[in-house]
Amino acid sequence: FQSFQNVGEEKNFVFLSKKIEPFSVLEEAPLFDGLKKELAWNEFSGPTFTESYCWPPIARGYDVVVISHQGNDPLLYIPPVLTLLQLESDYQASPNMRGVSLVLCPGWKKAQLVSDLLKTYRKGCRRLHSELVILGQNKGAASQVEIRGCEVVVTTPHSLLRLLEPNTWLLCRLCHLVLDEIEVLFSDTAEQVFTILDCYKKATAQAWVNPPRQIIAVGTQWNKHITPLIKEFMNDPYIVITVIEEAAIFGNVQQVVQPCTNSSRTAELLKLLDFTQRNLQKVLVCTDSVTEVEMIHKALKSNSIVSLKKHKESKCNAKCVLERWRKMHSSGTPAVLVLADDCLQPLGITDATCVIHFSFPSPGVFRQCLQCMTDNFCTGIKDSAADQEHTKAKSVILLTENSSCHAPGILHCLKHAEAEIPEELHDSAARVLESEENRKFSRPLCASLKTFGICRNRTACPDRHQINLSIDMAQNIADEMIETPERVTILPLVIVHATNYFGRIVKKQKDQYTALAKEMRDYFKVPGHRISVNTMEKSVFYGLREGAICHRVQVVETPAKHEENVCEVTVKYIDEGSTSQVKSDQLLHLPAKFQSLPPQAVEIIVCRVKPIDNEVEWNPKVTDHINAKIKGKLHHAKVVYTLGKTVWVDPMVGVTNLAMMKMWINEYNIRSEILSTGLGTDNPEHVAEIQKLCRQMPVLDHADNLEYFTKEDTAGLEEASNPQDTSIQEDSAESCNTSATLPSDDVVETKEAEDSTAHQQKSFHPQIKWFQDTVTVTLKVQILRAADSKCEFSKEKVVFSAYSEGRLYVADLELYQSIIAEKSTCVIKDTEGVILLVKEKKGVWCKLLKNKNVHVSLDFEHWEESEDERTFTVG
Repeated sequence: FQSFQNVGEEKNFVFLSKKIEPFSVLEEAPLFDGLKKELAWNEFSGPTFTESYCWPPIARGYDVVVISHQGNDPLLYIPPVLTLLQLESDYQASPNMRGVSLVLCPGWKKAQLVSDLLKTYRKGCRRLHSELVILGQNKGAASQVEIRGCEVVVTTPHSLLRLLEPNTWLLCRLCHLVLDEIEVLFSDTAEQVFTILDCYKKATAQAWVNPPRQIIAVGTQWNKHITPLIKEFMNDPYIVITVIEEAAIFGNVQQVVQPCTNSSRTAELLKLLDFTQRNLQKVLVCTDSVTEVEMIHKALKSNSIVSLKKHKESKCNAKCVLERWRKMHSSGTPAVLVLADDCLQPLGITDATCVIHFSFPSPGVFRQCLQCMTDNFCTGIKDSAADQEHTKAKSVILLTENSSCHAPGILHCLKHAEAEIPEELHDSAARVLESEENRKFSRPLCASLKTFGICRNRTACPDRHQINLSIDMAQNIADEMIETPERVTILPLVIVHATNYFGRIVKKQKDQYTALAKEMRDYFKVPGHRISVNTMEKSVFYGLREGAICHRVQVVETPAKHEENVCEVTVKYIDEGSTSQVKSDQLLHLPAKFQSLPPQAVEIIVCRVKPIDNEVEWNPKVTDHINAKIKGKLHHAKVVYTLGKTVWVDPMVGVTNLAMMKMWINEYNIRSEILSTGLGTDNPEHVAEIQKLCRQMPVLDHADNLEYFTKEDTAGLEEASNPQDTSIQEDSAESCNTSATLPSDDVVETKEAEDSTAHQQKSFHPQIKWFQDTVTVTLKVQILRAADSKCEFSKEKVVFSAYSEGRLYVADLELYQSIIAEKSTCVIKDTEGVILLVKEKKGVWCKLLKNKNVHVSLDFEHWEESEDERTFTVG
């Protein structure tokens, strides 16, 4: 059975694979009475047109596929599924075992929305236990999730696969499987979804009981993977499509774009109509003007092609045209009707076999023309190999040089329909997209590009993806950003998400903002200095006193004229980076002496880490964890790039200053903290993508442009950026549960402490980086032009010594595990010594030394190749 209904309006088109009796009001809906009351209580405005068709088959337990503009709304399936769960026969797989419903969502954010809606609407039902399950990559996380007794599980494909490892029984009890936003699931996680479906199919075949089985797939677009879903996993499903373009793809309408010049359109049209003389066809030729209708009709007549014409100035009415249209075809003559676009809907034709767009159609006209062929849409599921043979309907667009502005939309349409795409269309679309990108030039730089190195959908993204010198090389930048050293001290104050913050770069000595803040605090303590602002101006700096703290703020948005004296004003805290609304009477006049220091807030981005499972946003659990860990606390970081007021860092390490002992302690590494949650993963392309972006303008690449520093050179730098080489201490944080009372091996000394020990010992400890495989351990001793070097090996110890530029360097290392001394070697090179230790027993060492040594660190590049070895300590 096939039904096409068009209830007077374009939006009410529906394609049905089986007959469904729709309902029009909530009272008639096939839902549980308590649920109807709960929907009404929550001011539910439906049912929508799509819901009126899809709720009945879902509520009766049938397999259903729904494609609609509303296809991302969970209310397409939640009410009827909750109704099903009221019936004991539907949710009990056996007398002693309840069935489970599973909602599979494309990401954590959608899963959270579905979970919240379930909690809202289950109030109108008997008590249902639903569970949101988002699992990270940490081993054992799935075993800690308790889902026994749970009736509805909401999760994602990746999380479900992790959950199934210790819960294989889940699929055996699965009664209702919902695939939410099916086109996104299949485009991003097709392999995972089909793995789940295969496991479900096997579990169903092996189950010793036979509970109800239902699969519901909802989405906004048809996807090629829906065909195997229907054929291999669903049982004669109801298909409900309320989007004509998607129905045309399901109906196998052939969609063609024919490039030609504007002057050759008529000749191209005649070529296209040649086939109608051999095959009886019903062809509509659509154009957007009365003049072109007359011109085309005349051209066809002069080429002996019989045709009808219809436009608003025609004498023949719609009924007359329709009668002649039907007679032409029944008499064995190909029917050709030339008509203006605005005559399509009044005619209501549905039996055309071909539509030719002589002028480029608007989206609305394109949809109306597809509706003109609905009687010839193919029905049922066809194999892709035979698709072309089963094509009954065809849509042709003549693409000329005048219609290139529509190229991206048509290109997207053709790709979605998997149609053949001419090279001219690709080129035309590329030019238009480039032009559109240029129109975004005054927009902010894309946040996703900055944070992860990639933007998933540049076409839809409203922000720019290229450098704008006037914005990115902003004026009025703090000295700390202009002269950013390789290593800096950072104070994060506003946490946007797990890897993006706003804060200040703090100078250890004579920090200008610290002095300014004290001056402002003292100044505004005096009541006579607190002068309220009568007239606010956008972009002007003002003072804002909040308790004992004084801030510099900038008005970013002023309200429209307000009758009252006091109103809400949007301001930006220029030294912290946050934006908020304050009362206008809180703003104070800010003397010029407090405005001379440039805004201190900078944007901070931690590199090389991103959400797992190809998610586009950080899970709030990660952001909350990082927020609690880092906000308002000092951190040391290595700068990778700076761009205007944005700084990319890798790594960024939380530190504690023991002022009395002149020492710093490493507490944690932010990237390692994120990875330890199991919800973050490595993003190795991030830095390279930022480098590619920054090539568009002169920008300091610290990794390439800073010179190699000797110990004397770095002493002052270390005071502002300890630990000494945080760039290679990626996992130090995970094994550093340090205490302020134990400064020995966890302490990085300041310049003063280092100088005093140098005079006492007359020797210095070289910096050492190490990495390993299962057989050997490699140590790289960073020492320039070593002379008189010695390296003594014993079973559990290595002692290296050498002179460099008049200084004696000594490393006395007590190893964590045993080595074969006679097989170990040391080779001296121009800039380093390479020590190769042969392990006595093959395997992975969890650390190098028995006691931690701040001069010994993991070789970051080699360590990255074995990211799973996260129990390593630095020394």
